[in-house]
Amino acid sequence: MYLSKRVRLQLAIFAMVTVVAGGSMAFAYLRLPSLLFGVGRYQVTMKLQDAASLYRDANVTYRGTTVGRVTDVRLSDAGVDAMLSLQSDTKIPADLDAHVGSQTAVGELFVDLVPRSGDGAPLKNGDVIPADRTSVPPDINALLRAVNTGVQAIPRDNLTTVIDESYTAFGGLGPDLARLTRGATTLAIDTRNNLPALTTLIDDAKPILDTQTETSDSIQTWASNLAQVTNQLQLQDESVQGLLVNGPPAADQVRQLFERVQPTLPILLANLVSLGQVALTYQPNLEQILALYPIEIAGLQGAALANRNTKQDYKGLFLSFNLNLNVPPPCRTGYLPAQQQRAPSEVDYPPKPPGDLYCRIPQESGLTNVRGARNLPCVTRPGKRAPTVKMCESDENYVPLNEGTNWKGDPNATLSGQPVPQPPPDPPPPVPVTAPIAVAEYDPSTGSYIGPDGKQYRQADLGQNAAGQHTWQDMLLPPKDGDP
Repeated sequence: MYLSKRVRLQLAIFAMVTVVAGGSMAFAYLRLPSLLFGVGRYQVTMKLQDAASLYRDANVTYRGTTVGRVTDVRLSDAGVDAMLSLQSDTKIPADLDAHVGSQTAVGELFVDLVPRSGDGAPLKNGDVIPADRTSVPPDINALLRAVNTGVQAIPRDNLTTVIDESYTAFGGLGPDLARLTRGATTLAIDTRNNLPALTTLIDDAKPILDTQTETSDSIQTWASNLAQVTNQLQLQDESVQGLLVNGPPAADQVRQLFERVQPTLPILLANLVSLGQVALTYQPNLEQILALYPIEIAGLQGAALANRNTKQDYKGLFLSFNLNLNVPPPCRTGYLPAQQQRAPSEVDYPPKPPGDLYCRIPQESGLTNVRGARNLPCVTRPGKRAPTVKMCESDENYVPLNEGTNWKGDPNATLSGQPVPQPPPDPPPPVPVTAPIAVAEYDPSTGSYIGPDGKQYRQADLGQNAAGQHTWQDMLLPPKDGDP
């Protein structure tokens, strides 16, 4: 038969395509070299207690991926041997477990290789997976018989009730149950991935559980107290609601308050730190004040009880207002001289004169200013008395200015910024003072007196025949407009 050149070319191309397609199907899809000659594969034997209906050509998976198949299932002296043909390009750890499971509802079985760890040598040709590391699914017939027996043991009426109630409980909850199932599956996967940590937690939980058992009485007491608190919260539900409603606005107002005081609050806190240090240093003194203050207040209140609820015509405080002026005389030593003293009627506030102004007579003087600054006890130096903290903290001792009660010293000392002079360690004998002293005697009949400057002055309201009131209260008040 004669064929044209064009037909012969078409037949050659068709034959070439057929050969390529057949070879691709044989090598890529059917994998004839590996099936017929075992190219690119290796054999592993899996020991089983029973076959569990495992059949030849069943799939073998590793981490959910098909890596081989079952080439043979045969009896052995100890049970059943399943021959696994695995791909050489997939490295599977030798430390693993092999499970025979059902892949579909119709009973399609497969072998799942689950590694125990990623360390160690991989499987190789001729390895054996022992029976203690393999498992097979339960017999479906025995499982169905057990289910049937359990169902038959339940009375039919009760079974109907269970089915009806189950439908009522779970009807329409398919999406929720599916979400619950997916969450449980994810939890199981995460638990499997963190199995060593969970195992360690379970092993180490025993001491904690033992502690809970030993402190069961305390836990019961705590639970009882918590129940009481919960009961009180329930009884005070309206108050709690009011707190929850009014709490946020109150907190916002507190926040605004802190924002307003933010510029000055650090300064105040810094000052409070200094004040706290002082209070800590003088803690015994503060305790004494707090102990004596209630007694003094009680004494003052008791003064009003003398004539209360009595038939006497005069009702008043049981006190004596004998002032005893100038008994003893005031201390002038250590203060400004009379020429520099300010009139009590002035209301301005000039700078404080330099130096420390206090009564500088001997500490043991028992007649004048016995509670003056010179007799202040040093808190940090028990047994020592000094007028200033600096003197308390140093080795310096108090030295009086003179033995008298009148002013003595340089009249210009405080004006020039110098402190009031102290006498030398061995003062010379006192010399009579010829300078004018800050004492003025007046004539009671006329109210005239000689001032420290030697001039005569007259205060009309001091005379015996002066108009107006002459009580001690009027003497303490400032003069009115128009008074002499």
